[in-house]
Amino acid sequence: MKTLIRPLLASTMLLFATPVLADAPVAPRSAAEQDASFKADRADILNMAGDYKVTFDMRETTSWRADYTPIPAALSGGHESVRVVEDTGRHIVLQHLLVVTMPKDKGGKTMVIKHWRQDWTYEPESVLTYAGKGSWKLEPVPEKFRAGRWSQTVWQTDDSPRYGGWGQWTDEGGVRRWRSSWTWRPLARRDATRHPPYDRYLGINRHSPTPTGWIHWQDNIKMGPDANGKEVPYVQESVLNTYQRDSNYAVNAADAYWSATRDYWAAIRSAWDETIARNKGVTVAEVADTGSAGAERLMDLAQDIQAGKIKADEAIRQGKAVIAQVAH
Repeated sequence: MKTLIRPLLASTMLLFATPVLADAPVAPRSAAEQDASFKADRADILNMAGDYKVTFDMRETTSWRADYTPIPAALSGGHESVRVVEDTGRHIVLQHLLVVTMPKDKGGKTMVIKHWRQDWTYEPESVLTYAGKGSWKLEPVPEKFRAGRWSQTVWQTDDSPRYGGWGQWTDEGGVRRWRSSWTWRPLARRDATRHPPYDRYLGINRHSPTPTGWIHWQDNIKMGPDANGKEVPYVQESVLNTYQRDSNYAVNAADAYWSATRDYWAAIRSAWDETIARNKGVTVAEVADTGSAGAERLMDLAQDIQAGKIKADEAIRQGKAVIAQVAH
């Protein structure tokens, strides 16, 4: 089972200044307007929870170099269950669970893969940002840009960090959307395993509710060193992930996995949080196939809990030891 799951998971050291949007601070509002906006934002975030048919549409669109040819578009999909893990009012955590059912001629087995996680924080003082290959740092949010805004931090399958940004929920043209600041991101598995000339993304993320679910649109510049070691743009990429409400799949498998492993993953989240708080960031080696140096072991421990091969307390002990070994 582990062998089947691993293929499904999705540059010297550099520190970058975090780019920001040139947006103006949120205009002064009355207490009633602030409260109404806060409640609308929360509703849009919480409504991302549910069961979905997901389509991933990834397209390199415009080459920024004469010597680079965009790769063919990639269209894929699957089913995801998104669950609210935490909601304290000003902080919301959503966990994505990928549900994969193999064809009948391959045994018809259903597998659940803990997928990405998104954390939302209202009026954040800082956000964890990608700072170079294998490094993330806590970046202050400029004070004038905090009021009325939310940060979104995205985490990998093993709860190690991926990227973070901040932005405002708005209503433009009758469409609700959250748009992030410019954010640096490590390569996704789809690119990292190909060893392309670029080594990271600089992008803007947008989330919008739709009548049947929601969309996540990424506008990415794929960046990397040229022959002289200068960081340059290689190609523009547009990614549109569409979440369409659908429960016609093994939703119960997702809930069974989460019921069995959520205490373990809560402890793993806390271990990462403690490391990040202590170091004002974290360094952990990136691995093309699994995301981070500890991902395979941390994911395997969760599988073993569900399979009854290990008790949660022992898995937590081993998982914390993995984090202590790979992260600093």
